[in-house]
Amino acid sequence: QVQLVESGGGSVQAGGSLRLSCAASGDYSIVGWFRQVPAKGREGVAALATRNGFPYYAAHVKARFTICQEVAKATVYLQMDNLKPEDTATYYCAAKKWGLAAPLVPNEYNYWGQGNQVTVSA
Repeated sequence: QVQLVESGGGSVQAGGSLRLSCAASGDYSIVGWFRQVPAKGREGVAALATRNGFPYYAAHVKARFTICQEVAKATVYLQMDNLKPEDTATYYCAAKKWGLAAPLVPNEYNYWGQGNQVTVSA
């Protein structure tokens, strides 16, 4: 069983920064960040292969978002810079035990955090 506890998020003006944290426990190897707005499906933002630290990014956040981990704390972070109003969403971290295929596809993940709201005002 994998448990994920998220923290961070909040409100910021466009151009600002926020950091999300995902503290994980259990047996997992891939951690991903996803976001969702009402009436839309979840979309992949970034993912990290925690055993080798290799990151994956969606094209529309690459160069603005950074995913990284602090191994000693079993925590994966999503640093979000130069935020835009269209980044407003509920952000979720997720984990799966194996498989690097489709790291940004929500249905590939078995375990999910509770979600945190990120609001970016113009």
